[in-house]
Amino acid sequence: MTRDTMPRTVALASMLVLVTATVLPLQPVFGEGGARRDVIRAEEQHRQEAVTLATEAVDHGRQGHVSALLTSAEAALQSALKAGEAPHVDAGIRELKQAIEHGKAGHADVATKHAEQAVTHLSEKYRSR
Repeated sequence: MTRDTMPRTVALASMLVLVTATVLPLQPVFGEGGARRDVIRAEEQHRQEAVTLATEAVDHGRQGHVSALLTSAEAALQSALKAGEAPHVDAGIRELKQAIEHGKAGHADVATKHAEQAVTHLSEKYRSR
């Protein structure tokens, strides 16, 4: 390089670094947030599905339909197990297991109360994330 082009090169390189440092933090590194965001979305979707199914279990239990309560509670449990680890999800899973156990014993009223508690726990927002 000659003496005449050196200051221009340094100025251009400085501008490039400045623009890059300003613009890069505004852009996500992995598209829309990467794999972690996809996992969180999937877990949230499973949690919402578990809430819906547990609510169906409650409705069936209130009507005295134990077999339908069991079907919905078991499906809700499968969705809740895929909803990731969080205190409220874990509590919802425990309540669903109790609902299933009491439903199999033919105790629709007790199973319904456990399903209601599962809905309450699974409806809580995550506080640990």
